[in-house]
Amino acid sequence: MLDIESIRHDFPILDQQVNDYPLVYLDNAASSQKPRQVIDAVSQYYLEYNSNIHRGVHRLSQLATDAYEGARVKVRDFIHAQSEQEIIFVRGATEAINLVAQSFVRPMLQAGDEILISHMEHHANIVPWQMLCEQTGAILKIIPMTDLGELDLSSFDDLLNDKTKILAVGHVSNALGTINPIKGMIDKAHAKSIPVLIDGAQAVPHMEIDVQDLDCDFYVFSGHKMFAPTGTGVLFGKKELLEAMPPWQGGGDMILSVSFEKTQYNELPYKFEAGTPNIAGAIGLGVAIDYMLSIGMANIAAYEHDLLVAATEKVTAMGGVKIIGTAKEKASVLSFMIDGVHPHDVGTIFDQQGIAIRTGHHCAQPVMQYFGIPATARASFAFYNTMEEVDALVLGIKKVQELFA
Repeated sequence: MLDIESIRHDFPILDQQVNDYPLVYLDNAASSQKPRQVIDAVSQYYLEYNSNIHRGVHRLSQLATDAYEGARVKVRDFIHAQSEQEIIFVRGATEAINLVAQSFVRPMLQAGDEILISHMEHHANIVPWQMLCEQTGAILKIIPMTDLGELDLSSFDDLLNDKTKILAVGHVSNALGTINPIKGMIDKAHAKSIPVLIDGAQAVPHMEIDVQDLDCDFYVFSGHKMFAPTGTGVLFGKKELLEAMPPWQGGGDMILSVSFEKTQYNELPYKFEAGTPNIAGAIGLGVAIDYMLSIGMANIAAYEHDLLVAATEKVTAMGGVKIIGTAKEKASVLSFMIDGVHPHDVGTIFDQQGIAIRTGHHCAQPVMQYFGIPATARASFAFYNTMEEVDALVLGIKKVQELFA
């Protein structure tokens, strides 16, 4: 059992009133709140040892460098990577996907080659590949999904072929909550020598990740969804692949030597970290990992599962509400429609009751198009949410129904 009261005390933003109601924050799939420990670590950096990294011999620079590289080691251990050289700090999952698209995939593409993604991807795992197809003449192929919001795995098997140059698929759908069977998908792709990128932005906050067990070639995620500062993220890549890839951006710190005749690039991971990074953010990311591990990823997964099951059962029992995305395996997300009410109106009425949910297409417009709807209302849970907040969600739906009766 989690000590929810103690956990909530660590998140000062939760202790406030919105429109004279206690804040109920159910928009965690968009961005999670930050514990006091992360906020303090970021403040401490700026108050006590603000300095650039890797370049200075003075005390502050050494402290900053040690904290920044210490965070990299924490990420390595958190996702069970083999080496910290496989951990690239980026601004978020979006930048990581673009980096892989341009540095790893683009050099191997010819007109007619195929890139395989799924129907339920976030725009960040669609648009970079569309741009790459426009640049190279490659073809974007889509794994279809079912009415439950699950991937059609028989079609997936048919789509894998000699022309497929990469499989890029989300671990957990941000719009539906579906947990995709990525380990089996990775195995099938590798059987045909197809590399795999996994978008783990919605998975990392909710479950333990072992990139060596998954055997994925790339795994990407964002810090702001896992209780860390915004503008932070991670690209994991297998060392041999990263070593063979050219840098994506040029500038300071990604070099060993520069002359007008030739530049010699730095070793991993610095080859992909041009310029002054988000030092404070990376340090905060490391502290966020410490915080999650202090609770226990298995404990987080079990508790959030209970919240989702309770919310699903209570909403399902209500009349006039339809849940969008009813996959057998889900994490943290409950998307729904209230009969006769636009989701934006739902969100507005919820806000009047102090309840923060997300309404819209959730940067997953193809999912909305599949279900023939403009948008959904989405409640998404984190380990600081409570069963009482699940009840508040249900009461919020009832309030909407009363107003639109």
